[in-house]
Amino acid sequence: MKGQNHSFHIPVMGTGFTIDTPLRVAKYGISSVIPVVDDVLIEQVRKFHCEKHDEPYEEITSRDQDARAHRITAYLNLVDRLVQQQVETLQASPFEEGSEITRYFEMLPETPLKRAYREMLATTESAAKARMQEALRHRAIPGSIDVNIMTKLDSDTYWDGKKLPAEFADAMAALRGYAQSTLNSSIILSAGINPRLYGYAATFDDFFPDERAELKKKITLKVSDYRSASVQGKFLAKRGLWVSEYRIESGLNCGGHAFATDGYLLGPVLEEFEQKRQELIETLHAIYTKTLTSRGWSGNNAPYEVRITVQGGIGTAVENEFLLEHYSINGTGWGTPFLLVPEVTNVDDAHLEKLLCATDQDVYLSGSSPLGIPFWNLRTSASEENRRQNILEGKPGSPCHKGAARLNTEFTDIPVCPASRVYVKRKLQHLPEEGLSTEQLSLVQESVLEKSCICHDLGGGTTLKYDIDPAATPAMCCGPSILDFNKISTLEEMVAHIYGQLSLITNTERPHMFIKELMLYIDHLREETKKFSLKLSPHTPGYFLKFKENLVAGIEYYRRLAEQFIEEQRSRFLADLRILQDEVERIALPVNG
Repeated sequence: MKGQNHSFHIPVMGTGFTIDTPLRVAKYGISSVIPVVDDVLIEQVRKFHCEKHDEPYEEITSRDQDARAHRITAYLNLVDRLVQQQVETLQASPFEEGSEITRYFEMLPETPLKRAYREMLATTESAAKARMQEALRHRAIPGSIDVNIMTKLDSDTYWDGKKLPAEFADAMAALRGYAQSTLNSSIILSAGINPRLYGYAATFDDFFPDERAELKKKITLKVSDYRSASVQGKFLAKRGLWVSEYRIESGLNCGGHAFATDGYLLGPVLEEFEQKRQELIETLHAIYTKTLTSRGWSGNNAPYEVRITVQGGIGTAVENEFLLEHYSINGTGWGTPFLLVPEVTNVDDAHLEKLLCATDQDVYLSGSSPLGIPFWNLRTSASEENRRQNILEGKPGSPCHKGAARLNTEFTDIPVCPASRVYVKRKLQHLPEEGLSTEQLSLVQESVLEKSCICHDLGGGTTLKYDIDPAATPAMCCGPSILDFNKISTLEEMVAHIYGQLSLITNTERPHMFIKELMLYIDHLREETKKFSLKLSPHTPGYFLKFKENLVAGIEYYRRLAEQFIEEQRSRFLADLRILQDEVERIALPVNG
């Protein structure tokens, strides 16, 4: 496993925005996450980098029945190999202004390693300086090259019209592609439990302790509350799999897909993790060692490390430091702001400009995802413009280029994507037969037409940037925090912003991240009550009552928490909290009957 010389990581973004981010940041000790949703894009990017770095390339075609797994393995091995080469070059570079190794150490936060670097710079005796430099070279270790699998994207694969065995399903093949790679890193599992996928992970040796009791490949769970962490952790422990990190993400104040909790706010969630962290570790360790022992493995006397990290809406160094210190968090995730750092993520020039000019009307929580999960979208993206144009031309829906969301069998035996043209056409034709009221029909039609081909279009920024597909129409999955930044930045500038050495925030009216999330949950509750009133909600009145109670409890928690804030931050935070509490109390909840 790579080291943790930085206290932040760059989370997965879309299908292409961070697809080769490790090649830009891992050598500087920064961990980042590769998406493996789109194996066609992965193969295209592998070819691009093979040609760029004079690496041999042999195409893995769709004629290979296991192409998805083979493409992912080949690409991850390439990235691993290239990063190793980069690190060797960096470690051998001279300690002089502008060199790679100097860049590495200058970007570090204030840690003992950074102080050792400064001591070297201040040393004038040449022999001592050389010894200190040699020691520092060995400590310039890379960030982790992690991989994300969205567990819900696990549609079965068909070959000549026949369904292949379960291990060829999308998430299963992606897991196999990662497990068979040379990477020594973590697989980040997001979007909830997938029993067959989790069980499949237990068939790969790299997730189990080796002869030195080390884990070559680790498991990270992305969760939005403590209960989810406990349930999933126990499920995996019973299969002899240890969860090395719980990556807590705000339910709504994040980029990409948003998984709303039942009104549980991020602050109280973090508080529960801090209070129950040791209990969670001890409970899971007991289950884990019992399982390993029954399988003939020698159980560890002490639990493996469990990291707790958080991401979603963090925007300032003050917020970042508070999370690390107050909740004893091991690290934070910064995603959306890095979309404005071209040397780190893949965003084409046109969409960089659109991000810079975006307003709060442009960045919205949409129903665009064919998975039926709320999705942060940019209204001005080429993907959205193309979707609206298709509707105007009388051909709503999208050609199904990649098929990652082929999960619907409402009209077909073989699953299709709800954003596909074939599904949208059939659904719109069928709606008049469903006995809906005029208002219900309007909302359902809007929901059907809103779906877009994000599994393909989220890679458009990469295919445009690398001239793979000049006709691409990119989608953007930026979170609402993009509105707080409107400057193209360098890697050094963004890192300095995270660590409080400068500020890139341009929105002077930006609310605290906890306040912003609360605002989003209030909006979400209003939307859900509207759906309920139209009989288009799966929820019961009890759900809404519990949701509101959780918001009220969260507000009371934040009122107490504000005592920990600096005076200037505290006064505005409490003022915003009072306004939002009034809004919550005014929301009329559904009642039985």
